[in-house]
Amino acid sequence: MRMRQLGRTGIEVSAYCLGTMMFGRNGNQDRDECTRMVHRALDAGINFVDTADVYGYSETEEIVGRALKGRRDEVVLATKFSGPMGEGPNRSGGSRRWIMTAVEGSLRRLRTDYIDLYQLHHPDPHTDIEETLSALTDLVRAGKVRAIGSSNLPAAQIVEAQWVSRERALHRLRTEQPTYSILNRGIEREVLPTCRRYGMGVLVWSPLAMGLLTGRYRKGAAPRNNARMRWVPRHLTDESKLNAVERLLPVAADAGMSLTHLAMAFATSHPDVTSAIIGPRTEEQLDDLLSGATRMLDDDVLDRIDAIVPPGTDLGPVDVSYTPPSLSLPTLRRRPVDERAAA
Repeated sequence: MRMRQLGRTGIEVSAYCLGTMMFGRNGNQDRDECTRMVHRALDAGINFVDTADVYGYSETEEIVGRALKGRRDEVVLATKFSGPMGEGPNRSGGSRRWIMTAVEGSLRRLRTDYIDLYQLHHPDPHTDIEETLSALTDLVRAGKVRAIGSSNLPAAQIVEAQWVSRERALHRLRTEQPTYSILNRGIEREVLPTCRRYGMGVLVWSPLAMGLLTGRYRKGAAPRNNARMRWVPRHLTDESKLNAVERLLPVAADAGMSLTHLAMAFATSHPDVTSAIIGPRTEEQLDDLLSGATRMLDDDVLDRIDAIVPPGTDLGPVDVSYTPPSLSLPTLRRRPVDERAAA
């Protein structure tokens, strides 16, 4: 397994990061198999594990904590906060009040005294970034967190967070976790160059485009009736993406590899990507992903991919991607009726 520097933290991590979103009630409910998968990944050289408090409504962190018993020191352990963790208005987000509560829950479920990388799962438009960074800084100083990061932040908000850290003498975000795949390359325009500018590590999620780049979802085939189709139906039935998959299959075949291995090799080929998160649900899926860990793409293959999906291009949104208020709230796009009438 190739090892890489996680930004400028001095921490070395594997080019593949074991994502655990499919562990628990939303995926594999066999806890023993999940434990075997964690051990199999560690034995194969993966030393980076990513989870989140909201995965499985806290069950996933419990599974990870159980699986890492006796092997915690081998792992760079990352988790995330800010997602809703129950009823009530103050059980989510990036406020100091919630962060201090959320971290204690994660530490308890993960059975550890510290978290290597603690990440803001989604931007919180209701909380000043200074409030979030101040709380995270205190956690680093208390020894409960080693490094802090973000996920799904637009480039402008990454810059703002870096500026606030410098102006207020706070710990700065050391990593960003965006979505990235052959079908969704939008972060190549601004997010990745911004991360490079600030020396941030980048761990990308969904390098297989939520399953589209496994070859199991094909143009003209009957829609699958599975949990993934119910979760991201628009993404998995997008004509432009399915068309791209049909064009990518022969590229993979000519390169002598599966589409899955092509997609993973593509994600880890970008010089600004530190690690690509794999999210297997079964041991079989994990073994397949690990078997392609050493595959690399030459310039000819990368050029063919660029011709199908140009650099910096998103063929369409992923249903679960972060949508900023400026796009989701009509009131931020339209002047008041009375003002329009007066004009």
